[in-house]
Amino acid sequence: MQLGKNGVTDNFVETLKTYFKTRDIVKISVLKSAGHSKEKVKEYSEKILDKLGVYYTSKMIGFVIVIRKWRKPKR
Repeated sequence: MQLGKNGVTDNFVETLKTYFKTRDIVKISVLKSAGHSKEKVKEYSEKILDKLGVYYTSKMIGFVIVIRKWRKPKR
């Protein structure tokens, strides 16, 4: 999945939720148009986790956000 200049929108989060119905891990690559800095990627990661809930964790590898779904809350 790719995150573009619109950033984290409600539509983007809904698409993520539908992906997690069949997958446990989703990789999101942050494009240059979304703001190519480490701080911006971390900010996007936090926004996504806030909107998804406590059953998800994230990890940043460069400009890629890896989000994983767990059976139990991880926070």
